[in-house]
Amino acid sequence: MRKLRKLAGLASAFLGASASTAQASYGLLNMREGVTETSQSVYDLHMTIFLVCCAIGVVVFGAMLYSIVNHRKSKGAVAAQFHESTTMEILWTIVPIVILVSMAIPATSTLLAMEDSSDADMTIKVTGIQWKWKYDYVDGDGAGVSILSSLHPKLNEARQLGANADLSQFDDHYLLDVDNPLVIPTGKKVRFLITAADVIHSWWVPDLGWKKDAIPGFVNESWTKVDQPGVYRGQCAELCGKDHGFMPIVVIAKAPEDYAKWVAEQHGAAAAEAASADREWGKDELIAKGQQVYTTNCASCHQPTGQGLPGAFPALAGSAIATGDPAAHINTVLNGKPGTAMAAYGALLSDADIAAVISYERNSWGNDAGVVQPAAIKAAR
Repeated sequence: MRKLRKLAGLASAFLGASASTAQASYGLLNMREGVTETSQSVYDLHMTIFLVCCAIGVVVFGAMLYSIVNHRKSKGAVAAQFHESTTMEILWTIVPIVILVSMAIPATSTLLAMEDSSDADMTIKVTGIQWKWKYDYVDGDGAGVSILSSLHPKLNEARQLGANADLSQFDDHYLLDVDNPLVIPTGKKVRFLITAADVIHSWWVPDLGWKKDAIPGFVNESWTKVDQPGVYRGQCAELCGKDHGFMPIVVIAKAPEDYAKWVAEQHGAAAAEAASADREWGKDELIAKGQQVYTTNCASCHQPTGQGLPGAFPALAGSAIATGDPAAHINTVLNGKPGTAMAAYGALLSDADIAAVISYERNSWGNDAGVVQPAAIKAAR
C-alpha cells in the first residue's frame, strides 16, 4: 500500500508539472494576436475559419458516427438509393459554395488591406544582406538616417564560446537581439520597401502580422502601424545561407516625442561619423574600433582567428590581401569580389569603419602591414 501511495504521489506531481508546462506553452500552439490592426485581422480571420472547420468536422463526423451506429446491417438497415436526388445534389453544391464565399469575403478584405501601402506617413527601405539588415529612412522625419542591423556582438562572441558563453543578459530572446534595432514612431503608417543585395531573404516580425520576401533586383512593399510603444522581435524566414539562424530583426516602436529625439541623435551621430573621416586616427584607436567592426561583419566568414574556412572563405592571417598593397585591400572591402561571397561594404560601412577594419586585419594574427586612415577610404570612393 505504501508503495502504491508513493507511486500515486509521483504520478500526481508529474501530471501537475505537465499541466503547468502545457499551460505555459499553450500560447506557442496558436497564432499571435500581434500589435497591429493587420495582425489582429489575420488572427480573427484564422480563428473564424478554424471554428468553421471545427463545426464542419463535428457535423460530418457526427453524421458518419450516427449512420454507422443506427443504420448498421445487424439492425436490418437497407442502404437508401438517392444518387439521382436533385434536392441532395443542389444541397451538396450550394452549401460548400456558401461556406467558401462566407470565408472568402473577409479573407479578401484582409489581403487587400495588407497590400494597401498608400497614404503612408514615412517610407523605410529594408535590404537583406548576408547576414544582416540595412534600413534606409527614405522620407519623413527620419529622412537620411541609415542603419546596419546585425546580431548583437555579445551573441556573436557567444557563438564562438559555445557552452561557456554567458547568455543571462538575453533572457528568453537568445539569437533575437541586434546591435542597431529598427526604430519607428507609434501612430504612424510606415511603408516598407523590401529587397536584397545577394540572395533571397524574408523579413518577418510575427507581432506585425506579415512577412515579405527580400529578393535581389526586386522590391516588395508592405506597411505597418503600431499604436503602442514596445519591442517586437523577428528573424529572416528564408534559408539564406549557413548563418541563416543569426539574422534577427528587432523593431522598437517609440512615442512620437521619443522618436524625434532618436532621429536627432542619429543625425548627430552621422555628422560626427562623417567628420571623423577628416582627422588622423591613432593606430590603437583604429585597431580597437576595427575589432568591433570585424566581429560584427567579417568573423562569421573569415573566423575570429582570421583562418577562414578552407574551400569556402579565404584566410586573412598571412594573406596577400591583408599584408600586401593597401589599395588592393581597400578596393576589395569597398567593392567586394564578384563571383564570391565577399560583399561590397562601401554602401554599408562608413569611411572610419572601413579604415578601422582594414587596419585591424593588417595588424592581427601575426600580420604587421601598417594602418589605413579614413581619409584614404574617402579618397578611394
